[in-house]
Amino acid sequence: MMEDRDIGLKALENDVRRDLSRLNWPSPNWVLPGSVDGGEPALDVLIIGGGLCGQTAAFALMREGVRNFRIVERQPEGQEGPWATFARMDTLRSPKHLTGPELGVPSLTFRAWYEALNGQAAWDELYKIARLDWAHYLLWVRRVLALPIENRTEASDIRFSGGHVQATLRGPRGQEIVHARKVVLALGRDGSGAPRWPRFASFSPESEHSKARIFHSAGAIDFEALRAKSIGVLGAGASAFDNAGTALEAGAVEVALFARRTYLPQVNKSKWTSFPGFLHGFHSLDDARRWRFFTYIFSEQVPPPFESALRCEKFPGFKAHIGEPWTDLCADAKGVTVTSAKGTHRFDAVIVATGFDVDMMARPEVAAFREQATTWADRVSPAEALAHPEEARFPYLGDGFQLLEKTPGAHPGLARVHVFNWGCTMSHGALAGDIPGVAIGANRLAEAIVRDLFVEDADRHFSALLAHEEEELKATALYVPKDRR
Repeated sequence: MMEDRDIGLKALENDVRRDLSRLNWPSPNWVLPGSVDGGEPALDVLIIGGGLCGQTAAFALMREGVRNFRIVERQPEGQEGPWATFARMDTLRSPKHLTGPELGVPSLTFRAWYEALNGQAAWDELYKIARLDWAHYLLWVRRVLALPIENRTEASDIRFSGGHVQATLRGPRGQEIVHARKVVLALGRDGSGAPRWPRFASFSPESEHSKARIFHSAGAIDFEALRAKSIGVLGAGASAFDNAGTALEAGAVEVALFARRTYLPQVNKSKWTSFPGFLHGFHSLDDARRWRFFTYIFSEQVPPPFESALRCEKFPGFKAHIGEPWTDLCADAKGVTVTSAKGTHRFDAVIVATGFDVDMMARPEVAAFREQATTWADRVSPAEALAHPEEARFPYLGDGFQLLEKTPGAHPGLARVHVFNWGCTMSHGALAGDIPGVAIGANRLAEAIVRDLFVEDADRHFSALLAHEEEELKATALYVPKDRR
């Protein structure tokens, strides 16, 4: 017998199919077939990354009638993005009514999914979205839309070849070389650079003792192994508190969190940006104002959610060392010694919650053309780039998230690569990193790709127009045969 939750979800999925049908989904493919040098067929789009941004971009492209694409994701199904992996918060930071992955289809919203499973009363009582509920919801959207995501498939060695982008894929199909007219880098927050490790004289993340006892908050951590242990945490952002809380809940007897600031940020300035005017209009500002907005937002930093702080504060073994930066870090066979500005501390293990370095051009996926692409360092004064080095490393993107050449006309293939992850933030705002902007971002991306695919084939489309012979009046007395016109 089907449970009420199953019945509710089946009914919702019927609503989704009906809504999509009314929107003429799936849209027929209109893109003319392409090939590599007249031979091997080419994809229209290769999407690298099947998490929130990748799957929403695919949905937007399919809705616009672009169907000849592949989506590859290196993680197994269910582990795309941070939600079921290194994100360790209890709930999302955003309010429960947020939308995005559904692209405006009401029956595809998180609320519709949650109410189908739990009822409207449960929705009314819900405070914020549980992190794993969000992960399950995204998988449901993927399934009900039949998005063809290829898990455990990694893309590398992206380069330009014969007017196309070439990439090497490795996955269940084996190794293959594919060509595409467009590539979308939907690599997630970590795909904009790499986990940031602190630099201390006695610390190397590659040493045997460090690997056994010093963990990055973005990596895999066996929290059960931390039961009855003492843990040091470096950092005071959301991930620091979330990892500290997870360790305490797993049974750690002591968790000491350290921050160099004398007090934590108190206001989330980035939250202010989540309104339509900013999300739609930011990318149309001149460089100076875009630079001013986000260098200010990033310099203010983001406080941890108060829920994350309260999660830790309820444990007597938690202590926050505010205004106590670390000066050295050394792991040995028995533990970890932390030297701070105020003394020495000894822990069984340490969690480094220092986020990600943003350096899109250092990613291995773009190694073949990293020197050719424009970054924000090329658009601001040397003094500004020196004052804001991380912001200066962001790629400087065009109106459709495409990479731009340092020298116009020298490397036109760069415009075939679209950056749809956190790396787009300095150019477009947080349209591919934060949930509230992802629908605007995916629609903008799809519109740009559709535009480019049509313009590139405009002459072929004109030939198709000339050949179009659907005779409207054939069934009427007004019909005139072609040979008499």
